[in-house]
Amino acid sequence: MTITPLPFSKILIANRGEIAIRIMRACRELNIPSVAVYSEADANAQHVQCADEAVLIGPPAPKESYLNVDHLLDAARHSGADAIHPGYGFLSENASFASAVESAHLTFIGPSADSIRAMGDKAESKIRMKQAAVPTVPGFENLESEQEFKRAAGEIGYPVLVKAAAGGGGKGMRVVHAESELSEAIALARREALNSFGDERLLIEKYLVEAHHVEIQVFGDKHGNLVHLFERECSVQRRHQKIIEESPSPLLTPQVRARMGEAAVNAAKAVGYFNAGTVEFIFDPRADSFYFLEMNTRLQVEHPVTELVSGLDLVQWQIRVAAGERFPFEQSGLHQRGHAIECRVYAEDPASGFLPSTGKLLQFIEPRGPGIRVDSGFRAGDIVTHFYDPLLAKLIVYGETRASAIQRMKIALRDFIVHGVTTNLDYMQSVLAHEDFAAGRVSTNWVEDHVREWTPAVPTEEALIAAALADVAFAASKSQSSISTETDPFNPWKQSNNFRN
Repeated sequence: MTITPLPFSKILIANRGEIAIRIMRACRELNIPSVAVYSEADANAQHVQCADEAVLIGPPAPKESYLNVDHLLDAARHSGADAIHPGYGFLSENASFASAVESAHLTFIGPSADSIRAMGDKAESKIRMKQAAVPTVPGFENLESEQEFKRAAGEIGYPVLVKAAAGGGGKGMRVVHAESELSEAIALARREALNSFGDERLLIEKYLVEAHHVEIQVFGDKHGNLVHLFERECSVQRRHQKIIEESPSPLLTPQVRARMGEAAVNAAKAVGYFNAGTVEFIFDPRADSFYFLEMNTRLQVEHPVTELVSGLDLVQWQIRVAAGERFPFEQSGLHQRGHAIECRVYAEDPASGFLPSTGKLLQFIEPRGPGIRVDSGFRAGDIVTHFYDPLLAKLIVYGETRASAIQRMKIALRDFIVHGVTTNLDYMQSVLAHEDFAAGRVSTNWVEDHVREWTPAVPTEEALIAAALADVAFAASKSQSSISTETDPFNPWKQSNNFRN
């Protein structure tokens, strides 16, 4: 593909960590300078080092930095950026932020504020999907009193799902198995929805017990061209949040795939969508039926899976489409090739309810090899804090078949070495080794059942020694680097004669 000049002089990335670095790489390949933003806690973060320039935007708390619209717009003006990429999380699905960017005469690299607003409200989006003839989960919106919820749940039939009307990502969501649990579930979901989204409205839906989570990547331009880039199977989840994704789904027949893709495109067209987005469905393999769940109006964490099987760079195309270019691919010319799997490497403890783990990364050695990709935002010596999401890296593999991809991922997980914080690496190895995963029988509640029988391996003596030595070496290197050597003519680090250690 010929790289033509784009009208952006600089792109500010309103995010942090691995996704900021991923966007910077796309900017570099398009020959566009990138601007990082960072909080005081991220002053030495890798995404700050990777950018062409960086701007401090506030204290560690997200609401004072990465969620502060005024600070982000000031950073754009100060740096001379004329476009903003929101990444995912933080303000990426905030319609007010998208509007503020456009009002500041900057380009928002994403969909329109109207599309974000239409799909961001789960109750409103379900109504729109029904009007567009997209299958939706049986349920009710615009409920207020507890009595209304009880009547709705009785009509749908237990179990039901109480969820936030204005959010996603598993926040403000509770599964209810009987009427006796409903009052507490409503109270907890409302409180969490208010804290996460500033909106306590809830809706109620039928909870499908053995359901699978399958999502369709859609992509459109500002000229009316809108296609889907096939599906991702995302059923391995903890607390309604994904940890392993793959494409193609081992469950979909070509017929179901075509129907689901068509429904996703219709859903996106119903809100005049352009740029990258994801339409999520609940899939019942027993009946080959699927239902609209929600639409994420942004780039997804698991976008590398689609990139590997489609051969497209989604981030580059996000930038090109935002600049007004046409997306040159028609549906008939798009194909899936091979199989890709992504594992999200988190600093968390699966044996303790997936509680986040914080601390210094004494060792952080990423696996390397053919068909292995690592999108990370950390390195050895970095501090994992409690301020932000505990995602350390995304480990993605590609194989010609699902079996070869699974085997490659098992090896890559084994070779990924992290010391200093607890991670989910061992847990994901056990998932991939399980017969249910091999057979594609992992539904959205599988992790909850599986984790009860899982215990972490006891660290070997060699691993503990390695971690201790790494800490000593890191401390020594920091101490050595802090010694002033300006007056030492024999210091090898000051030589320009290709000295190597």
